[in-house]
Amino acid sequence: MDVSLRPVHDSDLPVFFRQSNDPEALHRAAFTPENPADRDAFEAHWARIRASEQVVARTVLGDGDVLGSAAVYGEPGEREVTYWIDRAYWGKGIATAALRALLAEVDERPLFARVAADNAASLRVLRRCGFEVSARAAGYAPARGAEIEELVLTLGP
Repeated sequence: MDVSLRPVHDSDLPVFFRQSNDPEALHRAAFTPENPADRDAFEAHWARIRASEQVVARTVLGDGDVLGSAAVYGEPGEREVTYWIDRAYWGKGIATAALRALLAEVDERPLFARVAADNAASLRVLRRCGFEVSARAAGYAPARGAEIEELVLTLGP
């Protein structure tokens, strides 16, 4: 499958909203909005993302279909990557290909990532892209309704 990135279009948002309400994906991601089904909050969140000059937000395409999103956000020196891939495409290398494409586009380093410690698949994606575990933390995970262990990963100097 040919994986590519492009800027986010208005027509992508309904797909992102559907993807971000998948119960299994929410559990795995863990650190999600308190109420992912709140459409107004979702729309406001994406409006802020798309209006910010500090955010590089991209739609992940696979053979032209919207498969998810990937982004870099945050202040210089503290910028983080994030990605979300539709569960139907998990285990097919899509997340790795999308993150590699995003990292090729955004050359600043260091970059950081955060992942639930038990999210082995996302941890593999990050490690394949050169991220290394640099810290452990605990934080409240809304999708699980509990505090869980989180790994912080770093790419670059």
